[in-house]
Amino acid sequence: MQLAKRVSELTPSSTLAITAKAKELRSKGIDVVGLGAGEPDFNTPDHIIEAATQAMKKGFTKYTPASGIPELKQAIVDKFKRDNGLHYEMNQVMVTLGAKHALYNFFQAVCNPGDEVIIPIPYWVSYPEQVKLAEAVPVFVEGNKDNQYKITAEQLEKAITKRTKAFILNSPSNPTGTVYTKEELSEIAEVCKKYDLYVVSDEIYEKLIYDGVEHVSIASLSEDAYQRTVIVNGVSKPYSMTGWRIGYIAGNKELIKVMTDLASHSTSNPVSFAQYGALEAINGPQDELEKMRETFEQRRNILLNLIDEIPGLKAIRPQGAFYVFIDVSEVLTTKSRQFKDADEWAKALLEEAKVAVIPGSGFGAPNHIRVSYATSIEQLQEGMRRIKEFIHSLNA
Repeated sequence: MQLAKRVSELTPSSTLAITAKAKELRSKGIDVVGLGAGEPDFNTPDHIIEAATQAMKKGFTKYTPASGIPELKQAIVDKFKRDNGLHYEMNQVMVTLGAKHALYNFFQAVCNPGDEVIIPIPYWVSYPEQVKLAEAVPVFVEGNKDNQYKITAEQLEKAITKRTKAFILNSPSNPTGTVYTKEELSEIAEVCKKYDLYVVSDEIYEKLIYDGVEHVSIASLSEDAYQRTVIVNGVSKPYSMTGWRIGYIAGNKELIKVMTDLASHSTSNPVSFAQYGALEAINGPQDELEKMRETFEQRRNILLNLIDEIPGLKAIRPQGAFYVFIDVSEVLTTKSRQFKDADEWAKALLEEAKVAVIPGSGFGAPNHIRVSYATSIEQLQEGMRRIKEFIHSLNA
């Protein structure tokens, strides 16, 4: 049986082997410290759960419009105005089955075979795969560590060809936690205007930001940036609702209509009662979100101090999300062993020290690991203690 070329060319997730092995060890009763979580470790706030529960009891368990219920779309419109200074009409907003679905539908809607999409390295693992599924070509531009892994407008311009269709911007970033400044975004916006590119602005970590840093949406910088930008966001990360699968996208109304038509023939609609939970998340009390943000900031500070105590590990200070991206290139060569990349190193770390981290190859950075602080301080301390001992044992 022959499979479609589009799926046969997908790159397997580099996290799957580590995750599967960690689960296998835990099933055998082995104490594994998991530092790979890509989701908050808090439960969804009670008032959101209650809103969804009441929606089910009231019978809101049927089909909804493909682009989402009007109440939620209006809440999203109000959110953009309140938080980002952006004015959208309801026909410019679509609710999706998570932010990942919004991204997928966008690439399916705009990309033709051979089109190019520029993706900064390090990148979130699904960007290049979704581009390839749309029969387009991912073009990578590597961010410099000295610039907190962010790319410059000059780097972007050098990568543009006649086939370039879009540029993906992720700020705050997964996996680095870096945040683009208003000045950096303005320069990038000018390049995208010059070459008439779509800007795909993934702002899912917008609310999880630290050190008093300001989140700026590139769409807010000018009328031109507003017109060419699609903003992707959702409730998964800020409200600890990853399993609810509610995201949203805002942009040109013609594009949103096409994406809605596509959804109507594929997913029909986002889960009905989950939309009512998302409505409460956006319109309801925000104190639980702020508590989570403060906790993440505290954990980040502790984790950075622990990393500083381990010779050979190098990390920048993330300003958002809940990850620290660590350069492990200095510890791949040891007295007793040579590791070809962070994947081999992470595999040995799990097997021998029982610590699970995400190797950087899936993010386009093979000499790095991603460590999540979406876990308890005790787990962070124990995990870093084991990593320190693991590195020491290799050089003893």
